[in-house]
This record gives sequence, C-alpha cells and structure tokens, in this order.
Amino acid sequence: MPTWLTSIVWGTGAGAALVLGAAVSWRWAIPPKVVSTVMAFGAGVLISALAFDLVDEAVQGGGLWPTAGGFLAGAVVYVGANMLLARVGAKHRKRSGGQQPSEQDAPGSGTAIAVGALLDGLPESVVLGVGLLAGGGMSPAMLVAVFISNFPEGLSGTAGMKKAGRSKAYVFGLWGGIAILSGLAALLGYVALEDATEELVAFITAVAAGGILAMLADTMIPEAFEEHHNLTGLTASVGFVTAFTVHQLG
Repeated sequence: MPTWLTSIVWGTGAGAALVLGAAVSWRWAIPPKVVSTVMAFGAGVLISALAFDLVDEAVQGGGLWPTAGGFLAGAVVYVGANMLLARVGAKHRKRSGGQQPSEQDAPGSGTAIAVGALLDGLPESVVLGVGLLAGGGMSPAMLVAVFISNFPEGLSGTAGMKKAGRSKAYVFGLWGGIAILSGLAALLGYVALEDATEELVAFITAVAAGGILAMLADTMIPEAFEEHHNLTGLTASVGFVTAFTVHQLG
C-alpha cells in the first residue's frame, strides 16, 4: 500500500473510535463514573504518547529550540481558539452531564461544538501522518494512543449532546465527518512535510503536542475529574503506563 494511502487509512481508523464511542453512548446510558474513568484512562494514554512519541522524538530529530518553540506555539494557538469557541457554546463539548447548551439556549452552539471537536482531533491526526515520514512506519504507540483516547471523547461528548437535545443525525454526522477529516489531516501531515527539514518537522510535531496537552487540560481532564475524583490520578497513571509499555514494546 502506498505510504500516502496508509496515512489516510490509519488516520481515518483512529478517528473512527469517535464514532464507536458515540454509538455506544447513543445506544446505552453509560453511568457518569464509567465515562469519567474511561476519560481519565484516555488522558493518561495521550500524555504518555505526546511525551515519548512526539516531544522526545522531535528533540532527537530537530533539536531543543524548534521543539520548545513549537510546543508553546501549539498550546497558545489551541487555548486561543478554545477561548473563542467557549464564548459561543463549545466550552463543555466533552462533558457528559448537562453542561452542554442546547441550540435554543445558545444559538449557533451546534456549529461551535463541531468546530471545537475538529480542533481537538486535528493535531493528533496530523502527527500520525508525520510519523510516517521516518521510514514509512506508523508508530504503534501513537496509533493506539489516539484510538484509545478518541473512544472516550466520543462516549462523553455524545452523552452530553443527547442531554442537550442534539439529533442523531447531528451526532453521527459530526463524529463521522471528523473521522474522515482525521484521515485527510494525516495525509496532509505526510504530504506537506515529506521534503521538510528535520527542524521544521520537529516544530510541527511539537505544535501538535502542545495543542494536545492544552486540549487535555481544558477538556478531557475536567470531565475525568467530574465523577471519578480521588481515583482520577490513578486511572490516568494506568493509562500512561499502558501507552508507555506499548511504546517500549513497539
């Protein structure tokens, strides 16, 4: 299979975990504590992946300063965009309780939530494509991490959307569309940087890592703590060591 096609397949496949989580949440009423537990585990998985599969490899490939600069730039861009989206109804897009506003309460919030969900998913999808640049091999740890973290995002976000009165067409159109765009983002990460310098690849990889960490702190961890409380840290730690083990074995 051509490498560019591989990037689309794996990017879409990882994004499909969002649809899977949405399907489970739409079919069954998942207890809030279960949602929080899965979200905490997914947060730990992503923290491990961005530390060992993104930041560490970016430093080794392109040096400290491109990595540090890219990481901070990614965090700033994500937080800035997230602040704008929060003002129009997307602040609680990953919350499973009654925090999400309905379209009647906040007109335009449906669009804002869709854009916010896309913002959350693009950085990790891009780095899946970037990971194919070195020898054409996808990082198993990063792929597993994205898939595992996407499932609770779809699970929790859909639970909140149901309570806000969003339609089935909206929910599955949203997550299905993001899964497709995840594949295209992975393709973009591969094609756009195919001939780039190591410093630029390190910078872009770190931008994605900074955005992912900011996303975790702003959206996933608050939902994880909502019901889980004292066990949030332990569950996140289990997720971290799980992803680290996959990284070492891979």
